[in-house]
Amino acid sequence: MRFFFSLVILSFNMPFLVSQVGIQSYTSITTGAQQIDVYLPKLKNKKVAIVTNASGIIGNKHLVDTLLKHKVKIVKIFGPEHGFRGTADAGEKVKGGKDALTNITVISLYGSHKKPTKEDLKGVDIVIYDIQDVGVRFYTYISTMTYVMEACAENNKELLVFDRPNPNGFYIDGPVMTDKYTSFLGMHHIPIVYAMTCGEYAQMVNGEGWLKNKLKCNLSVIPLKNYDRSKFVSGLPVKPSPNLPNDTAVLLYPGLGLFEGTIVSLGRGTPSPFQLIGSPYSDKHTFQFSFTPKPTAITKKPKYQDTVCYGMDLRPLFNDQLQKKSLNVSWVSQFYKETPEKQSVFFDKNFNYHAGNEELQEQLIGKVPEKDIRASWQPAIEVFKQIRQKYLIYKDF
Repeated sequence: MRFFFSLVILSFNMPFLVSQVGIQSYTSITTGAQQIDVYLPKLKNKKVAIVTNASGIIGNKHLVDTLLKHKVKIVKIFGPEHGFRGTADAGEKVKGGKDALTNITVISLYGSHKKPTKEDLKGVDIVIYDIQDVGVRFYTYISTMTYVMEACAENNKELLVFDRPNPNGFYIDGPVMTDKYTSFLGMHHIPIVYAMTCGEYAQMVNGEGWLKNKLKCNLSVIPLKNYDRSKFVSGLPVKPSPNLPNDTAVLLYPGLGLFEGTIVSLGRGTPSPFQLIGSPYSDKHTFQFSFTPKPTAITKKPKYQDTVCYGMDLRPLFNDQLQKKSLNVSWVSQFYKETPEKQSVFFDKNFNYHAGNEELQEQLIGKVPEKDIRASWQPAIEVFKQIRQKYLIYKDF
């Protein structure tokens, strides 16, 4: 089997030249954070902690700066994976300290601990959660949110979620998490793509008793305005994480994230992470596209640094993937088949934690047809859909 992909440089908004079907512009949506008049009264005379990162913005200003301008007393900032300012590499431990711009104490929730402690919440009246997500189970921000909810419930603190749109909220797909593989990459029995905003997800976690000891968090959500769940949300103003730089990377992420548990590079160390895939072990005659990862400001030690990787350029496939409305597992299957000398080490232990089960790896090794793989997901997905329906804030697709 041969795959031919030419090197095409696409700008951030290039997909609009192909088709606007199923796309909603981010700028047409009013986020929770933008509705200052709605939530400002709740913050009056309160000591506020904020869980956020670089994506927590109102217009061109950060939420923290905006609230300080409105005389809100912010006493602490909690930063998730990649840090408060959003510059740390994937999986990199993040340290706390003082924010250089505001001198507010920053506590990392991706360093020595992932859940706020009693001491962390001391002197706090209310916690705000405001992070742009991409709607994929192993994207760790919803795990951070769960731990924050749990800590608030244990310490009698109110949690206020400023909702933001889910760019991949227009479909549901992928294997549902099993008990054996729950971790920070997936804490609950949901599919890889679950089609809920953070506000909806928080309501589900609370309502289903998924917090430790079935605690309930004092939760409020500031909902979105003009959000159309049936469409892909395009043009996020800030990268949701360092290696998701544009629409194409965000759209492809649900399927490409599975490669985190394989020997394949996801293009970190190139200008197009999560849009290029390849490895030195792929047959260069089969995969005629190639790239060479180099250290960058956001990926200091990329996989296969300075080594030619043979694989696929997925950037031209934006519109095709958009119309499929499904998680693509064929790419993992193709690379497994086309790496015969490395099949025994193709998958590592992280693959099952990303997949949420061990069955998917067994199916790929056993060359099970994709339609049968998808059919195996459906019973658990149907159970999830029934649960999900109870907590939706916005019209379903």
